[in-house]
Amino acid sequence: MDYIIIVAGGQGLRMGLPVPKQFALVAGRPVLMHTVARFHEADPSLGIIVVLPSDQHDYWTALCREHDFGIEHVVVDGGETRFHSSLNGLKAIPADADGVVGIHDGVRPFVTVEVIRRCYDEARRVGAVIPVVPVVDTLRLADADGNSHNVDRSSFRAVQTPQVFNIALLRQAFMQPWRPEFTDDASVVESIGVKVEMVEGNRENIKLTTPLDMLVAEQLAISDN
Repeated sequence: MDYIIIVAGGQGLRMGLPVPKQFALVAGRPVLMHTVARFHEADPSLGIIVVLPSDQHDYWTALCREHDFGIEHVVVDGGETRFHSSLNGLKAIPADADGVVGIHDGVRPFVTVEVIRRCYDEARRVGAVIPVVPVVDTLRLADADGNSHNVDRSSFRAVQTPQVFNIALLRQAFMQPWRPEFTDDASVVESIGVKVEMVEGNRENIKLTTPLDMLVAEQLAISDN
């Protein structure tokens, strides 16, 4: 059996929202519900694990009742860092599971079904996969003295989620203690000497972080329907 761990620990402070950003409404439904539904659409057999701060569990349960949201999932506590939240989600997977598991940002509701399936299919083959898109902006590298110069953007990729891994491999990687350089789950896996392969992501798979992102999300939700 394969799994998805959806990590949603944001507070929405940069958006000035009255609720954490994973609960903000897009097209009349909380962002996190859109995200869960997309993975269920991609593979109804996926085991879905939602990671939320412990003080948000009751609110999420109430939202699920209010919106008649019936997709089966389990909820586990978030941790001090993204590393610890991912680890808590990983611990919710049965010890004898031998498939692959994705880890996805709860506030990326517009990953496509095609990208999800591409990531899972490739992870079954190679063990560790991340979706990426080309960088389209001009990039400059700045040093501590304020000097800067252009860099060749063709060498760079913007990393998205879901990042998908063989379950046994991910468990091995997460046996080590947290380090500051663990900026995402792929960096944890790479630290044990495993190559992480890249697959094509989708440009709409944005992480909702700012008020502008929410305006874009409303338009993306309209085009999705």
